[in-house]
Amino acid sequence: LFSEMGAPGWQRYRGAYDGFMKPVNIPLKIIILCCIANFINSADRVLMPITIISMADEFNWDMHTQGWILSSFSVGYLSSLIAGGSAAKKYGGKRVLTLAVFLWSISAFFTPYFASSWMVMVFFRFLLGVGEGIGKRFHPVNFVPKQVLRNSNACTAAMVILGQIGLPTIFHIFAYAVSPEERGRAFSYLIAMGSIGQTAAGLISPHIYWPLVFFIFGGTGLIWVALWILFTKSVVECELDAQEYLAPPTKVSEQSTPWRECFTRRPLWAIYCAHFSMNWSNYIIMQWLPTYLVRFLGGGPTEIMLTALPYVANSLCGIAAGHFADNLVRRRWSVLCVRRLMTCIGLVGPGLLLVVFSASSSIPVAVFLISLSMGFSACNSAGHLSSHAEVAPNHAGITFAISNTLATIPGILCGPLTAHIVVHSNGRWFPVFILAGFINIVGAVVYASHSSATPVI
Repeated sequence: LFSEMGAPGWQRYRGAYDGFMKPVNIPLKIIILCCIANFINSADRVLMPITIISMADEFNWDMHTQGWILSSFSVGYLSSLIAGGSAAKKYGGKRVLTLAVFLWSISAFFTPYFASSWMVMVFFRFLLGVGEGIGKRFHPVNFVPKQVLRNSNACTAAMVILGQIGLPTIFHIFAYAVSPEERGRAFSYLIAMGSIGQTAAGLISPHIYWPLVFFIFGGTGLIWVALWILFTKSVVECELDAQEYLAPPTKVSEQSTPWRECFTRRPLWAIYCAHFSMNWSNYIIMQWLPTYLVRFLGGGPTEIMLTALPYVANSLCGIAAGHFADNLVRRRWSVLCVRRLMTCIGLVGPGLLLVVFSASSSIPVAVFLISLSMGFSACNSAGHLSSHAEVAPNHAGITFAISNTLATIPGILCGPLTAHIVVHSNGRWFPVFILAGFINIVGAVVYASHSSATPVI
């Protein structure tokens, strides 16, 4: 019994552990497996934008077909957000994470078998989006105490790591199964594995035949599911003790949710617009950067490897932005001023850099500019993404869910719209980046003029 409970269990019972064989530390297993899941999640998201270059040559896909294949991920992601509800609360984070990883791993593993049909490819990308949408069912704002949410540094870490790199369901699991003294290290490992996953995919994918890429990462995901089921058999028993670690969050009843106010308050729409604008440029980069470097700038496998750098820059700069924002608050800057400053940096900076990026003919310079753009974009985590707890302290999870849903629309539009613009511009990409820069500037203006740092609902 005590061996199944793990170290946190036997430590509560004096004399239960005789030192002969130390029980397996269940929280440590959870941390390791969840970090590996985030590695796989982060890698799977960037596989298709890299491999679609070779696949398009092999199957004669035009730009429009590539656009729909890339955007179908966001359609699946949005569908799961709308239909999901509170799955992890109802069924448990363990089951939800199992289903999520299984869905996106199956879609990746079987991609090479059906790649000759672009319509089937759209379906598999849709399935990948559904899986990652299920995994993203819980954002940190639902589980972090309010005093932490008001701290830009802590909130930024949660937003960047979990909201953008993937799997906030892991936050739900950590909250119930990882002790407070271990939780900080757990999230540190989670940060590293997310960045490592994207970097690994960027380094490996350009140098091997594209079907092997999907077999490797899809197969790794399926192996992870088997290990997760095997090594977490005793987690159900241990969850009885998890109340000591962190009490479950207070559930806001549907009757008390001010849905009308969520859609009629200007400060909330300022957040929604800023989030939409941020994601527009981010989706352009995520979906089309490898294609742009190869088709327009004449890059090869070595240059495609560099597409991992913007994601690393985004993760690192996000943490730095949180420290910077908190220092400004400690220097008696108003919270509203800090939020507006960080949002304007996170939107105007990338908007201008994207325009400069489109004029560059050097691949190293282009990658540097786009990495700088993604670094600036991370400042949004200490800007409008941190505003939910201030304008809607009792409904931050609801307002973020609305914002995240609206901000997924660019992922659906950027694929086919970019293809349409490039084709009708005789292969020129300049209008694509001009449009992205314009949307970023508009988002910054709207947020700067209508945002608030006081509760509105």
